[in-house]
Parts: sequence; structure tokens; C-alpha cells
Amino acid sequence: MEIQLHGLEVVIVAVLVLWVGMALSRRVPPLRRYNIPLAVTGGILCSLLVALLAGLWQVKITFDMGLRDLFLLFFFSTIGLGAKFRTLAEGGRMLALLTGVAAVLLVLQNLAGVGLAWLVGAQPAYGLLGGSISFAGGHGTAIAWGNEAVKAGLEGAREFGIACATFGLIAGGIIGGPIGGWLIERFQLSTPGSTDTDQTTNAAADSKAPCRAIHIDDVLGTLLVLSVCVTAGDLVNQFLSVRGLSLPGFLTAMMVGILITNLADLFGKPLSKPAIDRANELSLQLFLAMSLMSMDLLSLVSSAGVVVLSQMLVMTLVAVALVFRITGRDYDAAVMAAGFTGLGLGATPVAIANMTAITRKYGPSPKAFLVIPLIGAFFIDLLNALIIKFFIDSPLLAGG
Repeated sequence: MEIQLHGLEVVIVAVLVLWVGMALSRRVPPLRRYNIPLAVTGGILCSLLVALLAGLWQVKITFDMGLRDLFLLFFFSTIGLGAKFRTLAEGGRMLALLTGVAAVLLVLQNLAGVGLAWLVGAQPAYGLLGGSISFAGGHGTAIAWGNEAVKAGLEGAREFGIACATFGLIAGGIIGGPIGGWLIERFQLSTPGSTDTDQTTNAAADSKAPCRAIHIDDVLGTLLVLSVCVTAGDLVNQFLSVRGLSLPGFLTAMMVGILITNLADLFGKPLSKPAIDRANELSLQLFLAMSLMSMDLLSLVSSAGVVVLSQMLVMTLVAVALVFRITGRDYDAAVMAAGFTGLGLGATPVAIANMTAITRKYGPSPKAFLVIPLIGAFFIDLLNALIIKFFIDSPLLAGG
């Protein structure tokens, strides 16, 4: 028996998933203490339920993910709408530093993956699929390189890459929040310009205070601007693709958002930040919930356990020993360490979810929310392609 859910039916399930995540976070202290994103908690439970229905009662549930992709475009559009040119200039040095750290992470991920492949007697090429291809690269890169590996004779390479990418997505959401929270508590960090006492007081007040009023004009204006970002971004992609340059849709939508928000400021018509912030959180949570609740755990659960654990260790060491120290050992650095963890193991939305969980509890970090998405959007995929090619041509994969 197969049940297919489409359109608003998928949205209904995603909202229920988020409500379950909220309820569990309120009632299970470790989830709240370790800053586990709501969508990760509810999404994993939903995917487990779907797996049980398929395994025990042969009831297969499938989800149409068309709206999920739209929410992803909306999310990155809000990131662009929050990026001011003056802030981009301020983040230049930090961006360069974290790009260097990203290169180190990609090399370490591949060394760990290839090393495990050698230890278990597998072909070393599988190590790249258990390295930066699947973890930093995500599902798209895992599928692309997995298909090439299958053509080269590596049996099950595509499925193995998808399994690593999927569990990396989960792992990035599970350990990112605890890493950031531990750094903040360990070094008694506070938001810039505030004391620890101020931060605790403000956090308590924010949790009790009503949300700032958002008028219908703000909602309509934000919906219009987001639609323009997605539509104009698609037109830019079409224009570039016929000239041989293909960019991901979320990147062009974000670029249009950056242009719109800075033009609005230039002409004295700033956009509604509270409305954009709410659209940001809503689109992110729905995207993550839909992604995690639709995972096929039955086909993934046996593939990548030891590999994921080794990459979690590598990511933790890089986040604590490199990202946190290089970016200043302050509150922003701790938030960036949490975000970088989600980026290195999963995807940019996981990075944002980690940072959202941290800042909701401890206070804002505009610098982290600017730099981490830019690393994910512009630099890490390019670096990954170069480093993967280097490893493929290196003696480490001789005979693989």
C-alpha cells in the first residue's frame, strides 16, 4: 500500500512535525539544554514512524517535495534581504579566514574517509564518498559523484553517498547546537556590548514579551519582495545558463535579495525587518521539517554508521580548535562554530538552524548569520570540487 502526499498535505504534516518538536523541546530538558533544532527532533521522529509503517505494515508514505524547494528559495531570499553592503564589507576578513578553515576541513574529511576505507579493506574511492563529497557536499554532490563512481565499477556507491549525506544532515543538526552552547558556557561568553547579567535578563524578558506588531502592509510587502527575489533569481539563472554559467537557484535568489534591500535603503524605503525575520524562520523550519520527515531510513540505516561517527569527530575538532579560535574566541565565534558544524556535515539550512537555536537562547549574532551563509553559498562547493579532483588524481586512490 502506498500513500502519496502532495502540496498542502505535506505542509500540514510539516507543521505537525514542528509542533511535536516544540512540545518535546519543552518537556525533554536535554533537547533544550543542547540547543537541538525543533525540525531535527520532530523530523527524525516522523521519519522513524514512516519507516515503521513501511517495515511492519508495508504502508509506504511518499512526499511531494515541490513546496520544500520553494521554501528553500524563500529562505535564502530572506538571507539576502538581511545583508547590507556595509556589513558585507565588515565581514570580508572573517570570510577569508573561514574559507581557509573550510579548505582544511575538506582535506581532513577526505583523509578520514580514505583512511577508513583502507582499514576495512575497501577501495579507497569509497573514502571520498564517505568524505567531503557527501558531508560538506550534501545530497546533490553525493548523487552526482555516486553516479560517476557506479559507472567506474564501484557497486552501491550512489546509495552509500546518499546514506552518508542523509546521516550527515542529521549529525550536523544534533552536534552543532551542543558545540556552540558548550563554548558559550565554558568561556562565559555574552553577546557584543552586553554583560552576562544583561544577556540573561534580556533573554528572559524576550521570552515573556509579546512579539513586535507586524502590520498587513509589512506582510504583503515582504511576500511581494520574496516572490520578486525568486522570480528574478530564476530569470538571472536562465540568462546565465545560456551563456554557459549555471548557478544554484538559491544563490541567485539571495543575490537579488541583497540588491533589493540595499536599493531600498538607498532610496529611504527600508524593508520591514520583523516581517523578514518571521519569514526567514518560517521558511527555514518548514524546509528542514520536510527534508527530515521524508528520509527513507530503511534504505539508509545500515550504510554509514562508523563513517558518520568519524566525520562527527573531525567536525567537532575543526569547530572547536580552528573555527572558534581563528574567528576571535568570542560570542560570535561560538555561534559561527555551531553554524560551521551544520555546514560541514549537512547543509547551509542546518547551519542556520543551529545558529537560530543558539541565538534564540543567548542573544543575536548578525556577523555569524552573514558570514556562514556566504561560505556555504559561494565558497565551499568550489573548494570541494577542487579538493575532490586533487584526491582523485593523488596516489592515495591508486588502484581505487
